[in-house]
Amino acid sequence: MEELLEHHRRNRKLTTLVENKTTYNADHAELSIYETHEYAESVSLKFDFPVIASMLSGKKVMHIEDIPSFEFFPGESVVMPAGKEMVIDFPLARRNAPTQCLTLGIAPEKIEEVADKFNRKVAIENENSNWRLEDGSASHLIHNADVNHLVKRLVYTFTHTRHSGDLLLDLMIQELIVRLLQTRAKTLLLNDTQEVFSDTRIGMVIRYIRKHLTDKDITVDLLAGKACMSVSHFHKKFKNTLGVSPIDYINAQKIRFSKKLIRESRELRMSEIAFKSGFNNTSYFNRQFKKLELMTPQQFRASVSSG
Repeated sequence: MEELLEHHRRNRKLTTLVENKTTYNADHAELSIYETHEYAESVSLKFDFPVIASMLSGKKVMHIEDIPSFEFFPGESVVMPAGKEMVIDFPLARRNAPTQCLTLGIAPEKIEEVADKFNRKVAIENENSNWRLEDGSASHLIHNADVNHLVKRLVYTFTHTRHSGDLLLDLMIQELIVRLLQTRAKTLLLNDTQEVFSDTRIGMVIRYIRKHLTDKDITVDLLAGKACMSVSHFHKKFKNTLGVSPIDYINAQKIRFSKKLIRESRELRMSEIAFKSGFNNTSYFNRQFKKLELMTPQQFRASVSSG
């Protein structure tokens, strides 16, 4: 990200050390890069339009009404409705290591247009599919790899092009809205403690996976049957809604569970952890762990032990 922002740094004007703002405009959207170069507390920001705020470097502590205060790191976003205040602390900002964040303001009609298309794509018969990026409350979302890559492309295109980039930016903004809708849907379905989505097929399948995560016979065929859908139709609707295939989702949840076992049960062999996490063999467990965590289970155990 530092190399990506080099062009921005060479051309921007630094007029303040706290939340210095540089804005880049395009059709239907504007991107602003904020830089803070010194420790600061209780800095207030409010926007007249909905924005997506994504961290680029450093750390913030965010205080937003209706959300418990949280630490805000690169690889995360906050979706802010128009008119809602965020109050920010900058505990790590320094002149040689500024805290950097972007805000992407998108025309509400563009968000609504893309959200409507998304909802038509993920709707299953008469079930209510009404996913929205913002409903008057803020959302704190953790990126997946696709969203991280897309944020970098947006920063590069906004900061390196002028009018010729608008078509590319429009396509990327549409993709970002879809990706964040998928992230929001996934977050709400995973944290549906009050079972608001229990009467939806995808919600029911998520709940089934959660209850039977360590079973070794969870297959797409089984889940499609639970949802009363054909395998191909179920696979398409699941991936459209959550941005990930059913098998990749199950494996990610199993790896997440295995990390918990590794932290808490250091005496267990990796073959036992693989079995307890619902994998049929250790080699497949090792491949999936490295694919998702970019390290082997043994390397993760070593990092936990050394910490």
